Amino acid sequence: MRGSDVSIVGDASEQLEVTRHDVTSDVALGLIAELNAELSELYPEEGATHFRLDPDEVSEARGAFLVAFLDGVPVGCGALRRLDAATAEIKRMYVQSSLRGRGIARRILDELVSHARRLGVNRIVLETGERQSDALALYGGAGFVRIPLFGDYVDSPLSVCMAKDL
Repeated sequence: MRGSDVSIVGDASEQLEVTRHDVTSDVALGLIAELNAELSELYPEEGATHFRLDPDEVSEARGAFLVAFLDGVPVGCGALRRLDAATAEIKRMYVQSSLRGRGIARRILDELVSHARRLGVNRIVLETGERQSDALALYGGAGFVRIPLFGDYVDSPLSVCMAKDL
């Protein structure tokens, strides 16, 4: 399941691989559980979290689920799911907190954008939360702009929705 695309992160001895992975694998489920626990702590309010991602939504024809491996150890993930012929949504972006600020999330995001282009969509949307300043900075720095709340997030007062045209 791992590809050959390797980047150096941190010191020159660390290698980062971001590859497509099965969302139902133990690796993926472990990272998703870490993400869910972090979001549940950050947003304890009823209805403030949106965890749903079905395996068929990240199938080859509809999207992707990616895992970042640092020196062979899974440290982050992200998903892309097609919403319609023109639009895909980024979901389940996560990097373990001790490794943030090292370019891993940006690499996952860049790979998801590449997958979106291969799917032929011309717009990517996402939802994050107002309490996630690092995520807001990451997405803003990658060219995403705030948009009105959409879909499942319309009634979510803590949500921030963003989009990027490809």
